[in-house]
Amino acid sequence: MSDDNATRQEEEVEALAAIYGADFSVVSKEAHIYNIEVRNEDLRSHRNITVEITMPPGYPQESPPLYQLTAPWLRREEKQTLEDSLADIYCENIGESIIYLWIERIREVVQAQLDDSCSDVSPRSAKSTSAVSDEEDLDFDLSELVITTSEQPDDGEVLECPPISSGEPIIDRKSTFQGHLAPVIHKKQVKQVLDTLYHNKKIANATHNIYAYRICEGGTVYQGCEDDGETNAGSRMLHLLQILGTENVMVVVSRWYGGILLGPDRFKHINNAARMILDEHGYIKSKDSKKGPKSGGKKKR
Repeated sequence: MSDDNATRQEEEVEALAAIYGADFSVVSKEAHIYNIEVRNEDLRSHRNITVEITMPPGYPQESPPLYQLTAPWLRREEKQTLEDSLADIYCENIGESIIYLWIERIREVVQAQLDDSCSDVSPRSAKSTSAVSDEEDLDFDLSELVITTSEQPDDGEVLECPPISSGEPIIDRKSTFQGHLAPVIHKKQVKQVLDTLYHNKKIANATHNIYAYRICEGGTVYQGCEDDGETNAGSRMLHLLQILGTENVMVVVSRWYGGILLGPDRFKHINNAARMILDEHGYIKSKDSKKGPKSGGKKKR
């Protein structure tokens, strides 16, 4: 195993442990085998999926992780569709750490088993009377993932606000999600970008303005995020920037709530809006099409 692959695997394991908490366990540290329990948000449901992940020596740069799914309730055609979507994720992100993306895709399948009346809960109050949030907090905490290595020094340099670009909106059941992107090289510019965006009344009145940034200076990475009332959304966006290896950029996703609860789909739209604008501005390297992995591959223990 190359030193770079070993380092990236170690960092990914630490991030997954922070994200999934008690649902993450180590099967074999020596063989790099890990277990993640993807649970239904309805605690009364037993339709969970257990995912056993093996990180081979070439992962993530040369080869994909191997996985085994345990879900007796999943029909054969449903399992095949899920495996195909995991292969697509791998093909779109070759060379990158993808286990988080896989687990969240599997979570979507688990949550799809819930009736809307069970998966959604009543809206809660948000930052204004016209801005209503979706659902109650998720049952896991991503706070440990959001680590700023240190405060970026303030050398008194006057910096201009960087140019801000906005992406195409995503609309689902009257809710709208739109990504905004700015190249940033100093934490001062994070506030500048937010202040500039808030000059736009429509953006200022959004239900949520979720953001994440990563800045690299002198080999030190400064990073942070903000949920703006949509619990864990900023942390998920920051993790997206981390697994893409994106630096010196800030992404903001504005969400206008349309009155219909979206359940976990809202997180998919937030990350998709962020990913779309990152791709549009060249922050995501293009990947050659390649056949992805399948469940049940041979593994050495």
